This record gives sequence, C-alpha cells and structure tokens, in this order.
Amino acid sequence: MAPEEMQLLLVQSIEDLILSRGEKRALREIFEDLQLNDENLALLRRSIFDAARQKLTERNSQLVLNWLEDLMKMVQNHQSTTSRGPASESHFTPGDDCPRRIVQLIKNTRREIDICVFTITDDRLSEAIIQAHQRGVAIRILTDNEKAFDLGSDVPRFIEAQVPLKVDQTPFHMHHKFAIIDRQLLLTGSYNWTRGAAHDNHENFLLTSERPLVERFQDVFDRLWNQLPFPKPMPY
Repeated sequence: MAPEEMQLLLVQSIEDLILSRGEKRALREIFEDLQLNDENLALLRRSIFDAARQKLTERNSQLVLNWLEDLMKMVQNHQSTTSRGPASESHFTPGDDCPRRIVQLIKNTRREIDICVFTITDDRLSEAIIQAHQRGVAIRILTDNEKAFDLGSDVPRFIEAQVPLKVDQTPFHMHHKFAIIDRQLLLTGSYNWTRGAAHDNHENFLLTSERPLVERFQDVFDRLWNQLPFPKPMPY
C-alpha cells in the first residue's frame, strides 16, 4: 500500500474517534502487507501521529489519545507476534490465491526481486514484474530456454522492457520455481507462474522469512545467475 493510501485510511479511521472492529481488521492487513521492518515501522508511526495531530483539539484531546493508544497497541502486538519466529504462509490452487499473493508481494517490494521459474505465461504476474522494474526495483529472472519462446511466454515482453533475464542453455531443464524478495522473503513450491497452474492445476507455494532458507536459495540463485547466459536474439 502506498503511503498516501495508508494516510487516507488512518484519517478515515480517526474521523469518528473510534477504532472500530472493521478498521482494526483493515489496519492489520496493512501491517501484514507492509512487512514491518524498521523503515516501514517508522513510516507507519509517522502516519499515525500525523493523523492524530490533524484531528487534535482541546475538546477532543482525550478521545484522540484513546484512539492513538489503541492503534499503537495494535502495532506493538503485531511486532510481538512477528518477532516470535519467521513469518510463514501457504497458498494453493486451483483458484486465484497464488497469483493474487504474488502480485501483492511484487507491488510491495522495495528494492529487489530474484525470480527463478520454469516458465512465466501469466500476464498478471508479468505486468506486475514490469511495473516494478519501471519504478526502480532491481529484478533478475532465470528461466528455461525451451520454454522461453513458447506460445504465450512473457519472456519477449521482459526482454523488450529490458528486465534482466537469463536462460538455461543445457540439454536439461531449469525446473526451479522460487523467488526471493528483498533478500528477506522466500517463495517456493510446485507453483508454475502460468494461468493454467492458477485455474486448473493442484499447485502450491510456501512463503517464509526463515533466514537460513532465504540465504540458501539466494546462494543457489546467485550461482545460477553467474553461470547462465543472457538469451539469444528472439526468433522471428
């Protein structure tokens, strides 16, 4: 969620000086999306106090302080929950659960994404990748050479958009399906980044911030990236 959208939600929440159950639910979802690292936590706190400051008057000061206290308790509780151990999620198909979560993760990425997948044909994911690249996120994609120029493959779109991409040129397949986001989150499982995987197949992926796993997959990605070539010119 963009900072201005979060600020708007906080302003709407404080309008009646009551933090309702529905508002708490919506704010918890924002906390999950933001991945409360130090940078995002500082942004969130600043937005909360800005909203309170704009609403504060002599007559309603106690109500504003009550709202502020309730909201800061939510932030503290969320921090306590996430600090107990690595965050983990599971997602499954058929259905749009997997692509929806991947698009959300890409949109929330601040710095870099490393993607290592057999094939990408789902335009929803490809569009999110290209938009992230255009806003300055450092993206690297590894994929299989035999699938790179299949009908429906979005590899030509990535090349046209100048998204850094390399392909496996061995007689075998680059069959991984994983991604690493900001070197903090690992996404891995059977899920192919295709419409068919979302709508028809029984697929899954896990999302985890467990440090040893993230680092192990990052090492594998970096090794493959250094070994594999950039793709040959597109066939016409």
